[in-house]
Amino acid sequence: MNALTATALRVLRQLRHDPRTIALMLLVPCLLLALLRWLYDGSPQTFDRIGGPLLGIFPFVVMFLVTSVATLRERSTGTLERLLTLPIRKADLIGGYALAFGLVAVVQAVLATGLSVGLLGLDVAGATWLVLLVAVLDALLGLALGLLVSAFANTEFQAVQFMPAVVLPQFLLCGLLVPRDQMQPVLRAISDVLPLSYAVDAMVRLTGSSEVGSRLVLDIAVVAGCVLAALGLGALTLRRRTP
Repeated sequence: MNALTATALRVLRQLRHDPRTIALMLLVPCLLLALLRWLYDGSPQTFDRIGGPLLGIFPFVVMFLVTSVATLRERSTGTLERLLTLPIRKADLIGGYALAFGLVAVVQAVLATGLSVGLLGLDVAGATWLVLLVAVLDALLGLALGLLVSAFANTEFQAVQFMPAVVLPQFLLCGLLVPRDQMQPVLRAISDVLPLSYAVDAMVRLTGSSEVGSRLVLDIAVVAGCVLAALGLGALTLRRRTP
């Protein structure tokens, strides 16, 4: 068994004994989507318009929060430093965390997508499997960014402090509140380099059209590329010792 697989299995065993974290990752996005549907009970068209993008945003936020805090918890307890004294590559360690939380992200996306499209009646013009794929990528994007920012924090509280700096600007500029083509040029330029913008664009295209065009493929490719880039940077910036 290689180091990557061993790390993933260890993290999954820890998660099995932490029902609150499991509930946060699996149930909270579903509950938020159900609340949103209830909120717009008299306006299903509004739910159809924003439900798709939020199907990607909610898992993104939850996975960012959980992975950044979980990694810092291991650093603060000394577990991470002890692991890094062993002959294990930092890439294997980050990959193990990503694999473990990635499996949870898949389950999370399946539950949220099934609830939204099935029980909540979210009207999706595109293929459901593509909606599921984008939801999984959005969750993976959140966990990858969470692992990345954890390298720059020393405590769990500092990890949470990164949320307003990393998550909120992307939420404001992703096109959910104001269409990106209606933003000021400077804000549009910033939005163009934020990965969540492409995740939301992909969901908007899937909910509004059944065609799989080049722009949709580009959006998916950009999100997937950002996931890999964030994981790579997370491995490079992972410190072997806490200052």
